[in-house]
Amino acid sequence: MATPFPFAALVGQDEMKRALEIVAVDPGVGGVLIFGHRGTGKSTAVRALPALLPDIEVVAGCAYGCAPDGRGGRCAACADGTAGPKTKRVGVPVVDLPLGATEDRVVGTLDLERALTEGVRAFEPGLLAQAHRGFLYVDEVNLLEDHLVDLLLDVAASGENVVEREGLSVRHPARFVLVGSGNPEEGELRPQLLDRFGLSVEVTTPGDLETRMEVLRRRDAYDRDPEGFVKRWAATDGRIRASIRRARERLTDVQVLDGVLETAGRLCLALGTDGLRGELTLIRAARALAALDGVAEVTDEQILAVAPSALRHRLRRDPLDDTGSGARVARAIEELAAAGSSPA
Repeated sequence: MATPFPFAALVGQDEMKRALEIVAVDPGVGGVLIFGHRGTGKSTAVRALPALLPDIEVVAGCAYGCAPDGRGGRCAACADGTAGPKTKRVGVPVVDLPLGATEDRVVGTLDLERALTEGVRAFEPGLLAQAHRGFLYVDEVNLLEDHLVDLLLDVAASGENVVEREGLSVRHPARFVLVGSGNPEEGELRPQLLDRFGLSVEVTTPGDLETRMEVLRRRDAYDRDPEGFVKRWAATDGRIRASIRRARERLTDVQVLDGVLETAGRLCLALGTDGLRGELTLIRAARALAALDGVAEVTDEQILAVAPSALRHRLRRDPLDDTGSGARVARAIEELAAAGSSPA
């Protein structure tokens, strides 16, 4: 298996890296959508995530990686105690969902080998089971077939995968952070799925020569000696991992005062976002960023830093305004600052 390119060695793309760190600190933010040009490090960043994530504790005999304390739900074996009392520590799963995956591969199906050799109807878990308590990554998510989109929407809403087919009736917890990437020129994302992503980031090809040269230097060094390159960046990756671990520990203690809530509300009112999911995600992401920054209280600085990622994909289309959604968020931030509504 190829050694993943180190997260810390990625050049630029700061918004994308920050969004991934935020959901690593607080998966409840709701996942990340990464849209932009090909060859800009989208898949590379996601596949570098496991090296940054602290190990999790699972029930040793559980096929779904249930937590020993039952947080996130229990499968039938853990609920009735048949999975066993032993626990072990494993890496956080980061699972790829390929575009050509069948429904059986995603949700799970009858274990044909056991059925043929033992005459037993047993369930073979799918990708949703493998991703429980981790990350499910869909490259070219805007090209995903509609029936798979419907499956993801159902499971994302309930946190549970239910399979009833071929004489089987199985339900198991399936709580994961959904990460999608794609090129918007190849098609749009269904609004129902778009709304399920907490953060949306835009990545572009670097426009300055020095940045492009640095990308080439690092990629060339990695291609010539992957293991040596990873070792050279291990300490920097380790510092990011430690920062994420500390942020998780302090997350619940980070305070959000009314002044910050007012800034979030004013910004969403100015942008005309539908519902309150935008504000809720904005506050949650800002709290995770504050935890990463090592501060005890969310300020307008964190709110405005995550606002483009939390809100750009929640804006209504304005036929009289042909500017991009990211530019509209930036303009609203500038107008709030100019009006004195924010000290930022």
